[in-house]
Amino acid sequence: MMGKWKIALVWHRAVLLLLMLCCMTLIISASNPNTPEGFIIIAHRGASGSAPENTMAAFGQAEHLGSDFIEFDVQMSKDGELVVIHDDTVDRTTEYRGSVDDYTLRELESMNAGDYEKKDQADETIVSLEEVMHRFAGKIGMLIEIKESTLYPGIEEKVAEVVRRYELLFNVNSLEENRHLEAVEKVKNSFGIIIQSYDFQSTRLIHSLLPNIPIAALIQEDQHPLSEKTLDELVSFTAYIHYNHELLDEKIVQQIHNRNRKVMAWTIRTEQDMKRMKRLGVDGVITDFPG
Repeated sequence: MMGKWKIALVWHRAVLLLLMLCCMTLIISASNPNTPEGFIIIAHRGASGSAPENTMAAFGQAEHLGSDFIEFDVQMSKDGELVVIHDDTVDRTTEYRGSVDDYTLRELESMNAGDYEKKDQADETIVSLEEVMHRFAGKIGMLIEIKESTLYPGIEEKVAEVVRRYELLFNVNSLEENRHLEAVEKVKNSFGIIIQSYDFQSTRLIHSLLPNIPIAALIQEDQHPLSEKTLDELVSFTAYIHYNHELLDEKIVQQIHNRNRKVMAWTIRTEQDMKRMKRLGVDGVITDFPG
């Protein structure tokens, strides 16, 4: 009888321990179940250190170099289409002048955004979000930045609509039902989307529209340092806090990690800065020179 009692006690304790571990796992992952693990390399506007920013050449090069994600910026055209360009004007990256929303998608797609000094990059153009998703969804992660949200009412809904459409193409649940385990793992590891913005209201809205997509808050210099109250508010709807690397220190990284969130550093351009970020324990970097 005593032997059975001891066995029952051991099993009881084992079950309790298992339950505690499960609960801890749920607590840690509940806020961002689709957040990728490990140190993440994100190609800033594609491999923009060696190719024209936010172009298919830059994204293709980032993929070739083995980047985990490509980062790119989304604005809206005159006819309400989502286009990939950093500035709210076309002045810096094309031969044209004017605001992005002065032009239709077709007009923007006809503009040369390439590097005239490099023959293989001379004919690059402004591209649509749809085109980037069609080419790279499922092949490399995507960090989508919603730019100038106040200029484009409804841009969050439009981004959410495109993201939902491409989520369906890589439906992990349907693959699991068919027991295609290798395909499942490939999709889980390669297809990922994170959406970021400097506008906290915009990030909160996109989180409500896409609750299963990890959201990142970009921190500007005039918002630094973040108060404990602001951090608590941000982590209620974000999985990431993305910080200018020059502002980061161990305290900030620890504050974010203590809230079970991840921190990415931008924009890394030197090996020295990369090493410093790794010492600080950030979860990834956004860099012009991936690979």
